[in-house]
Amino acid sequence: MRQEVPHIALNNGVKMPIVGFGVFQIPAGETEQTVLDALEVGYRLIDTAQSYGNEEAVGRAIAASGIRREELFVTTKLFIQSKGEEGAERSFENSLKRLGLDYLDLYLIHQPFGDYYGEWRAMERLMSKGLIRAIGVSNFYPDRLLDLILHNEIVPAVNQIEANPFYQRAADQESMRKWGVQLESWGPFAEGRNNLFTDPNLSNIANTHGKWVAQIVLRWLVQRQIVVVSKSVRRERMSENIDIFDFCLSDDEMRQIAALDMGTSMFFDHRDPEWVERLGTRVVD
Repeated sequence: MRQEVPHIALNNGVKMPIVGFGVFQIPAGETEQTVLDALEVGYRLIDTAQSYGNEEAVGRAIAASGIRREELFVTTKLFIQSKGEEGAERSFENSLKRLGLDYLDLYLIHQPFGDYYGEWRAMERLMSKGLIRAIGVSNFYPDRLLDLILHNEIVPAVNQIEANPFYQRAADQESMRKWGVQLESWGPFAEGRNNLFTDPNLSNIANTHGKWVAQIVLRWLVQRQIVVVSKSVRRERMSENIDIFDFCLSDDEMRQIAALDMGTSMFFDHRDPEWVERLGTRVVD
């Protein structure tokens, strides 16, 4: 039986599923079948990116699924070397072509580097033409996000950032809430870092509810009103990761998870010059 996923309203009224499926690091040759499995299980939010190299495979899966376009919420992301406004429009057109779609539900600036002001102006125009339903950003810290908000016409609908039990981003979420920006989590399981899947606190909570640790983490994010994208190439795991709407975490359980926050990234810091150089010099077609 297909799972029904609740939606959350963005700042422009567009409704977005609160749980979605991401294809980061899934090889292009495996992506089509993996996305088909995810759609069959019940996911309707599919998250990809120009830099992932699998937009075409996502598009083939969407076409093969037979699901009506209006039932899907498709996100892709613009990488750094788009060369401002003109380049952003070209990159958008190429992504839309690879996906085989007439419009996007959500288009994100993937990294807070390069000429993202020019890119944002291009995205505002594309949205005004009806080619994108909502626009947003990814990996923006509060200072850059606020700067973008104050000096542009459209407030980003979404900021997709790392958020997991060890890096909870509570202050970031509060800042986004003030300006009407929806927090969307990538890396909800921290890729298993810090032994997340065997953490005794999370395991005890999981046992209480007869669930897996991954389900507890996803439920914790959803109860914080955070949209979350998770990934698995295993169909049974996909089913488990969407089966989180038949239980609730208690206030005490939410506090126990809050106590796990280490306040630092489990991956890398976008303010680290080494990573700025690494991302800024990476070439993506």
